[in-house]
Amino acid sequence: MGKGKLRKWAEMKSFQNVVEPELKKVLGKDFELKGKWAKLFFKNQKPVSLELGCGKGEYSLGLADFYPDRNFLGLDIKGSRIWRGAKTAIDNDLTNVGFLRTGIELISSFFARDEIDEIWITFPDPQLKKGRSSKRLTSSGFLNSYRAFLKPGGLVHLKTDSQELFEYTKALLKENNMEIIWATNDLYKEALPEKILSLKTYYEMKFLEEAKKITYLSFKLPVNKEIIEPEVKNEG
Repeated sequence: MGKGKLRKWAEMKSFQNVVEPELKKVLGKDFELKGKWAKLFFKNQKPVSLELGCGKGEYSLGLADFYPDRNFLGLDIKGSRIWRGAKTAIDNDLTNVGFLRTGIELISSFFARDEIDEIWITFPDPQLKKGRSSKRLTSSGFLNSYRAFLKPGGLVHLKTDSQELFEYTKALLKENNMEIIWATNDLYKEALPEKILSLKTYYEMKFLEEAKKITYLSFKLPVNKEIIEPEVKNEG
């Protein structure tokens, strides 16, 4: 492991806008901030939005800057990525954004019922190999986990360059009769319903330079209905 990475990890331990709990404190247990993120972490009562697989936090940072009256929490497992986002937030005095370093498979340990107002999933690994659909962040398993803490009526936003992930998610929503708020397989060819959708990450700009289309879906989760997988033929 390089000295630079070790230095960043050591520095990150002093960051007040980062939470990186030990596995033994969350595996099969409720984390101490569960149900208390706004009050104890952000020290206010503003709505909390969650970005999953936030990378270097570009979208969380952009959202926090755009909506100063809301709180934003970026989640990722990679320490060096979290460091970059947290350091940028500190350097720019953005106090309404924070970062959680953990695996998304442990997400149920961190958030209580109705604690999160909306979820952003930006350019996740589409998991296109055969048999990997359960790893997709919009799979039925993950969406059922999100239902446990997303407020009724709260939106899930999916922004991706993967047409396959976009179509898979649409099929899942159709299979479960879930409400789609907006869907497009070529985001920048249409008038954007929200200005914030024009926010672009580093990788998104690279995708656009490669002439890749950016897709977008926003949808609601059912409150009292288990979500099931769609029938997808010839996966992978």
